[in-house]
Amino acid sequence: MAADAKTVMELRERTGAGVMDCKAALQASNGNLDEAVEFLRKKGLADAKKRAGREAKDGVVHAYIHPGSRLGVLIEVNCETDFVAKTDAFQELVKDLAMQVAAANPAYVAREDVPGEVLEKEREIYRSQMADQKKPPQVIDKIVEGKLEKYFSEQCLLEQPFIKDASGKTRIKDLVDKVNAATKEKVGVRRFARFQVGGGS
Repeated sequence: MAADAKTVMELRERTGAGVMDCKAALQASNGNLDEAVEFLRKKGLADAKKRAGREAKDGVVHAYIHPGSRLGVLIEVNCETDFVAKTDAFQELVKDLAMQVAAANPAYVAREDVPGEVLEKEREIYRSQMADQKKPPQVIDKIVEGKLEKYFSEQCLLEQPFIKDASGKTRIKDLVDKVNAATKEKVGVRRFARFQVGGGS
C-alpha cells in the first residue's frame, strides 16, 4: 500500500531517515508506523537524527571542472572522521553534489540559509503577481507559501531534485540522509562556490 505524505513525514520526524526510505519502510509494514520504525532501525537508517547534534569537523573539499573548462565547482562536505571521508559512499556523494551545483546552480545550501529579507522580497513579488485576483487573504497566503516552496526547491541545494534521478522524486537532502545512515556519522554540506567563464558565480 502507498503511504500518505502525512505518515511519511511523521516517520521522518521520528527517525530522521530519508523520504524514499520512509516510503519503503511504510510499504513493507503495511502502513504501521511502529513497525516501519523497527524496519528502519534494522537497516540502520533510523539513527541519523541522533547524530544531528554531533560535530562534523572532518571531510573533503572537492573540485569539479566541467568538460571544456568553462564551468567549475568547489564544494566542502563534512563528516566526523577521516575514515568516513575516504569511503566510497562519501566520495560518491561529494562528486554527485559538485555535479548538482554545476548543473542546477543553487544559491544556498539549505532553506535556513536564505536571508529573511530575500524571503520577504519574494513574498512581496508573489503577492503583487496576484494583486488583481479576487481571492481571500488566506488563499493568497497559501499560494504565496506554495511559491516559496518552489523557490526553495530551485535555489537551495538540499531541496533540489537530484539531477541523476529522472523521476524527480529524490531530493539532495535524501542523498545526504542516505550516506548519513550508511556511515553512521553526521554528514553535511558546509559550502560551495560555482565559477563560470563569462558569467556570475
